[in-house]
Amino acid sequence: MKFTKMHGAGNDFIIVDNRSECVPADKMGETAKALCPRRTAVGADGIMFLDAHSGDDADVDMHFFNADGSEGEMCGNGARCVARFAYEHGFSGETPRIFTASGIVTGERIDETRYKVRLNDITVRKNNVYTEFEGHRYLVDYMEMGEPGLPHAVVELPGLSKMDKEELRPLGIYLRHFFPNGANVNFYELLEGGSVQLLTYERGVEDFTLACGTGSGCTVSDLVRLGRVDGTDVPVHVPGGLLEVTVAGGKYAPSRDIWLTGPTEVVYQGEVVL
Repeated sequence: MKFTKMHGAGNDFIIVDNRSECVPADKMGETAKALCPRRTAVGADGIMFLDAHSGDDADVDMHFFNADGSEGEMCGNGARCVARFAYEHGFSGETPRIFTASGIVTGERIDETRYKVRLNDITVRKNNVYTEFEGHRYLVDYMEMGEPGLPHAVVELPGLSKMDKEELRPLGIYLRHFFPNGANVNFYELLEGGSVQLLTYERGVEDFTLACGTGSGCTVSDLVRLGRVDGTDVPVHVPGGLLEVTVAGGKYAPSRDIWLTGPTEVVYQGEVVL
């Protein structure tokens, strides 16, 4: 099977052009489990199988699977990589429409490597969810993007930029399983000047990742809702680099028109025997 390895701010993916590879849907999860482990396989946070969309409402179907083989609702940085792949491989023009399990995501080519996507709207919000862990109290804002919703927990941790992520791992695992559908756990610190430091423990990867696009979108949306940032090109510093999030509706409509912008990179192309 031929594939392309890509990443967006360190959030890395295996991209498969399924028009030619024809991997059946019931084999996609086990293919993800076989190829995503690091050191013993290709290594990635997830894999996307791309098919031409059959209708007029989208250009490309994105079938996304996490590293553990579970099917994901959507992936923001993955969608940005797919937008570039779709443009460069004839699925679409410079504004690809990507059909995902959570709804249609619109992409936009900015230049050769920078792409943006309009994330799915936030469909569920639960603010100030109270929980305790190891004697400490936490208030967590919970959101779901799209329908069915991609779940995210957002937690403010002042001083995050100076913390050892390994100290946060037990809390990340606890919060990842705290909500009924599980959740991607986004720890953040609001820095001087209005930028955001973000660290995400991802459901399905079951580890901290170098970037999370939907997590960045949910975190900035929450800060816009609270009036703490204005929502225009908000810099989000993730371990893998820099992303930008714009909430076009501002504090009056923080759940809609959320745009994620950042780099995409083609790492290499390869072929593997399954």
